[in-house]
Order: sequence, then structure tokens, then C-alpha cells
Amino acid sequence: MSDSLLVPCPHCDGLNRLPSSRLGDAPKCGRCKQDVLLSQPFELNERNYASQIKGDLPLLIDVWADWCGPCKSFAPTFEQAARQLTGRCRLAKLDSEANRNLAGQLGIRSIPSLILFKNGREVSRQAGAFPLQSLLEWLRSQGV
Repeated sequence: MSDSLLVPCPHCDGLNRLPSSRLGDAPKCGRCKQDVLLSQPFELNERNYASQIKGDLPLLIDVWADWCGPCKSFAPTFEQAARQLTGRCRLAKLDSEANRNLAGQLGIRSIPSLILFKNGREVSRQAGAFPLQSLLEWLRSQGV
């Protein structure tokens, strides 16, 4: 790992250079002064997608819909994962109904779907809801 990481702010999309040794110190955004690393998923949408996939920390996106039963049952698992992965991976939720163009651009065929991005590029995806331990094992297999 390098001495510093570029991390987009989940609130204002500003790009922050964070010392890798200080990721556990609740770093604040240089622009909006809010927390850069969250212990909960943040909302991803068509407006912030392009800026949020950039950066040196992996980004895991949960593509969901309000009417989807498995999506609702998976939500607490995804929130638990966000708490456990703070500082190693950022987690975001993309509402496929509110962001149909982006969901189509991402080639979403089923929900829930998980898409893992590293350095602005998709590196893996999984469809379906699964237990926390399986999610963490999948992420470990992807180098997260």
C-alpha cells in the first residue's frame, strides 16, 4: 500500500488524499468537512457514480429495489459488512428503480447484485443475497 490513498467523499464527491496510516482516525473531507470513510453504506446515484468509482479504496455496490424481498432481507447484512470493512472497502447502495439508466449501463439483469470496483474499474460481480460470512469470503478472494 502506498503512503497515501485518494478517496472520494461520499457527501460532496470531493477527492481526498488520505495518509494510509491514518485511515482509522475518522478522516474529514477537505471540502465539506464531513467523514470520508463511513461505517455504513452511502447512496450511489447517476449524479455521483462517476466520481465515486474513482479512488484507491475498493467500492462495493449493492444494486437493489424497494419492491425486492431478497434485497430487503440482504440490507442488514450489507450494513454489517460496511461496519466491518471501514477503511478497507467503501460500500454503497444503488436503487435500480430510481437510477434506471445507470442500472442499464451497468448491465443489471437481477437484483440484488453486488459489483466490486477497484481503481475505477469493475473487477467482479455477484447476483443474489447471501450471508455475511460468504460476502466477506468473496471480498477476501478479490483482495479486499
